[in-house]
Amino acid sequence: MTEADDAVFMALALEQAKIAGALGDVPVGAVMVVGSEVVSVGHNRRELDQDPTAHAEIVALRYAARARGHWRLGGARLYVTLEPCPMCAGALVMARVDRVIFGCRDPKGGACESLFNIGQDGRLNHRFEIVGGVREEACAAVLKDFFAVRRPAKRGVGV
Repeated sequence: MTEADDAVFMALALEQAKIAGALGDVPVGAVMVVGSEVVSVGHNRRELDQDPTAHAEIVALRYAARARGHWRLGGARLYVTLEPCPMCAGALVMARVDRVIFGCRDPKGGACESLFNIGQDGRLNHRFEIVGGVREEACAAVLKDFFAVRRPAKRGVGV
């Protein structure tokens, strides 16, 4: 896959992120691709489902496994707008995904570069390629805009 292909699939993940945001959830979107075919899409559904595991990556993994009829997703690539957390990175290892492409880094919870590198840990039974920073500014802007509305800047003391 080329950088242009990565940008196209990340644009689809951004659409999913915007759906999550419109539903009141943290705007993270994911797209699972095999070859040039989109196998599944997902977005954060934690608030909607009241499920702490309903991250965009997990939702996309579940749909992809159903679509392919098997939990092993070798040959698959996951495009996600935010660097996966430890739970999601672990699930991607267990699903045998080949490549993870993410938009913006997560300095407080990222498990593919920022805090951990679970996908490249040689102690695990599978490793996946990691590409970060694809459409990074657009992915970060969706999150920034979402939180700007929900967490207004703190004003001066006593104001």
